[in-house]
Amino acid sequence: MRKALKIKAAAAMTVLILLLAGGVAMAEEMKMVGDVVKIEIAGPDAKTAKATLKDTKTGKLVTVIVNDDLTLDKFKDHRIVVGDEIRCKYEVQDGKNVSKYFRKTAGC
Repeated sequence: MRKALKIKAAAAMTVLILLLAGGVAMAEEMKMVGDVVKIEIAGPDAKTAKATLKDTKTGKLVTVIVNDDLTLDKFKDHRIVVGDEIRCKYEVQDGKNVSKYFRKTAGC
């Protein structure tokens, strides 16, 4: 009886360790506030765009891939333009910064 309990406890501990290790392997979400330096809408279908932002804290240029329809529409309608201050969240996927949140700091 005790042996079965020890095996169950060991199995539960193994599952817990695997779950915790899996969480570490996930992409980390990065946050930044920066000014738009450049916007490049890709091709005639306009399903993606590259926005280059200048981080207000570090001064570094960060290029973010934007693929959500709401933000792409704002690029096309010029509601987000070069010079606007943006609050952005992104994840690094396959070496590219992919946008998860892209909004003007003043609202839009």
